[in-house]
Amino acid sequence: MEKRKERKNNQSSGNIQANINRRKSRKLRGIIVLEIVLIVILIGSFLIYSNFKNRHNGNDKITDQNSPTPVVDNKDNEEEKLSPEELEAKLEQERIKRENEERENLIAEAEKLTIGYDYDGAIEMIKAYQGPEGGYDVYPVLKSAIDKLIAQKDALLLYGGSYTSPTQFNHVFFHSLIADNSKAFDGDYDTVGYNMYMTTVTEFKNMMESMYNDGYVLVRIHDIVKEAMQEDGSTKFVPGEIYLPEGKKPFVLSQDDVNYYDYMDGDGFASRIVIDENGKPTTEMILDDGSTVVGPFDVVSVLNEFIEEHPDFSYKGAKGILAITGYEGALGYRTDDPSSPTYEQDKETVKKVAQALRDDGWELASHTWGHRNMQTNSMSLFKADADRWEEEVESLLGPVDIMIFPYGVDFESTMGHYKSEKYQYLKEKGFKFYCGVDSKPWMHLKDEYVRMTRRPLDGQAMLEFPKRLEDLFDLSTIIDPERPAKNW
Repeated sequence: MEKRKERKNNQSSGNIQANINRRKSRKLRGIIVLEIVLIVILIGSFLIYSNFKNRHNGNDKITDQNSPTPVVDNKDNEEEKLSPEELEAKLEQERIKRENEERENLIAEAEKLTIGYDYDGAIEMIKAYQGPEGGYDVYPVLKSAIDKLIAQKDALLLYGGSYTSPTQFNHVFFHSLIADNSKAFDGDYDTVGYNMYMTTVTEFKNMMESMYNDGYVLVRIHDIVKEAMQEDGSTKFVPGEIYLPEGKKPFVLSQDDVNYYDYMDGDGFASRIVIDENGKPTTEMILDDGSTVVGPFDVVSVLNEFIEEHPDFSYKGAKGILAITGYEGALGYRTDDPSSPTYEQDKETVKKVAQALRDDGWELASHTWGHRNMQTNSMSLFKADADRWEEEVESLLGPVDIMIFPYGVDFESTMGHYKSEKYQYLKEKGFKFYCGVDSKPWMHLKDEYVRMTRRPLDGQAMLEFPKRLEDLFDLSTIIDPERPAKNW
């Protein structure tokens, strides 16, 4: 009886446990179902909210999260929903916006010209504008821009207030720059000459930096004077009007013997002027292995780089004057030798390089064909040289009216008016500017010509006559530490 009672109790306990397990299982399934329902509700709510947000944010495009490119563009759909009047108004707003941007860009381009002090060019650029409503004067923003430019121009001073006449301007000059000091100053026969007459790239950069900081501004020799028409129909030279901010000082720069002579080969100089990939003139150097490299190795390329960094160093894009002989070609090309296999090609290249130089703001000059003393030359030799330069060099460079004397020696010693047969012959050739050498600036302004001296900025001037340059530089900040001491 006790055993039956025990079995009955065990069965009862088992039934109770089973019931408990069934209830737990049902409860767990209920919880899982409830969680699934909540997840579905949350996902649905998120999708509804996202769709609502996209519609009311004014987005034109819905982007696939796995792709950076738009997959839907609603712009056309939106325009289709606009009435004709609304669409016309929208297109009109877009047109007005484009035209306003066009005028703002025009003003910005004009203001770039003022960096080089070309206020007249900037004003004329804006005045040339023609819009759908008419000329510049119907647009307040353009009229305001011109008023601003005129006010800035009126604040400029003649010659920056630094001089009273162009006769006081400095005209400085160089020969080819030494790009590799170790080759030029290697102690051989040419070292003395290089030390006397050449300037290193480092010194040239130091000089330009010093002059820039002191307010100097490059001008063309054709800027400093102009030919004015007289009542009788003749012309005469009169001072040019160069207006600059207060304290600025106009000056002219030139370089002699831009020919890259054979004796300079392997001595650390550029080998010729070339046109770079952007159509701009630069310089090329031959390396020891015979290959060539383009870079800032002489006046043209070094000065161009400096002006690119300091555009206010140049008045209306002015650069310098390049004086060229002919007895070993021009600009590094041996156009003097008809037997050269590249003779015809070199002549065509010189024409292109010369035009690129002119387009870039450089002026070209004669340094005579044979680099002979023009004062001691006989008249027959004088004429033959001028004729040959005209035939072999000017025919490639284009018209030239600047004569830079070899050795700085004028063909006349008079301080009055030119009157010699040599002058008359050069006048017939079209020359109007004549440049010699002196330790200080002076200029004769005559009706028919201009006579201007230049100051050398070479090793001899720096080492032997430093006091002559005190008004221009503190030479302690200029001289290249690799330059030898005076050795002549």
